[in-house]
Amino acid sequence: MTDFSDLGLSATTLQAVADTGYTTATPIQAQAIPVALAGRDVLGIAQTGTGKTAAFTLPMIDRLKTGRPRARMPRALVIEPTRELADQVSESFKKYAKGTKLNWALLIGGVSMGDQVAALDKGVDVLIATPGRLLDLFERGKILLTGVEMMVVDEADRMLDMGFIPDLERIFKLTPPRKQTLFFSATMPPEITRLTTQFLKDPTRIEASRPAMTAETIAQHIVRVPSSDPKAKRAALRALVERADVRNGIVFCNRKTEVDVVAKSLRKHGFDASPIHGDLDQSLRTKTLDSFRKGTLKLLVASDVAARGLDIPDVSHVFNYDVPHHADDYVHRIGRTGRAGKKGDTYMLVSPADERQLDKVLKLIKMEPDEVTLDIDWASVGVSAPRAGASRGGRSEAPRGRGRAPRTEEPRAETPKAEAAPAQTAEPEATPDREPRREREPRRERGPRRDNRTERPAPEARAEAAPEREAGPAAEPRPEREPRREREPRRDERPRNDRNDRPERNDRRDRNEDRGDKTVGFGSDLPAFLRQAPKTKAPAED
Repeated sequence: MTDFSDLGLSATTLQAVADTGYTTATPIQAQAIPVALAGRDVLGIAQTGTGKTAAFTLPMIDRLKTGRPRARMPRALVIEPTRELADQVSESFKKYAKGTKLNWALLIGGVSMGDQVAALDKGVDVLIATPGRLLDLFERGKILLTGVEMMVVDEADRMLDMGFIPDLERIFKLTPPRKQTLFFSATMPPEITRLTTQFLKDPTRIEASRPAMTAETIAQHIVRVPSSDPKAKRAALRALVERADVRNGIVFCNRKTEVDVVAKSLRKHGFDASPIHGDLDQSLRTKTLDSFRKGTLKLLVASDVAARGLDIPDVSHVFNYDVPHHADDYVHRIGRTGRAGKKGDTYMLVSPADERQLDKVLKLIKMEPDEVTLDIDWASVGVSAPRAGASRGGRSEAPRGRGRAPRTEEPRAETPKAEAAPAQTAEPEATPDREPRREREPRRERGPRRDNRTERPAPEARAEAAPEREAGPAAEPRPEREPRREREPRRDERPRNDRNDRPERNDRRDRNEDRGDKTVGFGSDLPAFLRQAPKTKAPAED
């Protein structure tokens, strides 16, 4: 074991550490602090609960003692994946930097930007932020990252799961290339390895423990639930809480909707429980966590994102209501208990639908947790153990037996159906209804007929066509359109003004007489719009 006094920290920082009650450094702290104090990049690989926060907080405080911040230009930047983790780091700075003049600001979503912008305008030494809010304020022009001397990335693998890697790459590019970077992650997937290769400069790799290993102080248990019905799982969870000596515990669910349902079910049956997940208001999440830390809340029902990396010192139990989708999440979940050498108990509810995920977890931890049998009357909750197994087969066989007899008779029924096919073809007798629509198509031939009508000089052809019109039903509307067609030659003759066309003029006079128009003679040669002028003036003269 290594003493903090042997790591090269200043006297002021050592006094702040001693005031918190810690005297011995954890493996990750003992290896990372001297390297960070020397100004080199650090790549720390350690599971949660190993003291990573102090491993980068303490050297950062010592390195930033000299110098003054400028407005909107922080000197150090700490990136956290969740609001709760960022708030937790802020509390660590509050404890360890109390003997210095350093100041810090917390940039997280869910709260007003006004106070955050005011703190940035005054100038901060350390900026603790989540990627989304940090980039939001940067795009608004409220912050500049060109003065960053140290940058810390915490819980990098969780940022990968949450989709923050593109934002993280952008933040790296906005900060100066000649900065010190402290990079921490519990696991090293290929995407994280690529990120460290691109942005870290010859980092010192520190592995405090083998990845994905569970602490020896944690007792792990499995509870088999005979059905995948949520009622059965909730009943098993209540039985476990009643059976175990639970001082306080965290219940993990895979989905946010399940978090709310499980918390409501526990409260309904008299348990002190509250939910916490990303969709809740930030003030409510902070209040819930404070109540759990102080011991006034017994059960915290949480999602992985909300509770990962939280430093809650004395959690007695962890309940996995769902088997996690990713085996690594199991290690992080049960890491909430058994911290700092204390003992903890964990229980995982396994339904028939969880067997595949369970196999992945067992392969990762390389051990077989103890199985616990619950004395539950499953029938009282609407679930029976036999129904989950053999009874399903019995039910499935009965309908098959009943269904086969009618199926064998189906071929007999097919023959009348085939005979009835002509009757069904009678239904398409709607074709006579459609035939009149097809008869309308010849009406479209009126176009060429109109051309023939315009060719008036052949009255004999018109006489020959007359019988055809009388014979056809479509000949009736044509006399109504003939007057309209007779008006068209007028428009054609307007520009000609050919006075030698005496027959056509006589036709016009005849039309004027039929209309009762008194303007016969000279006025008949004028266009219609000119002949209307006298009519409008006549009433005025009267």
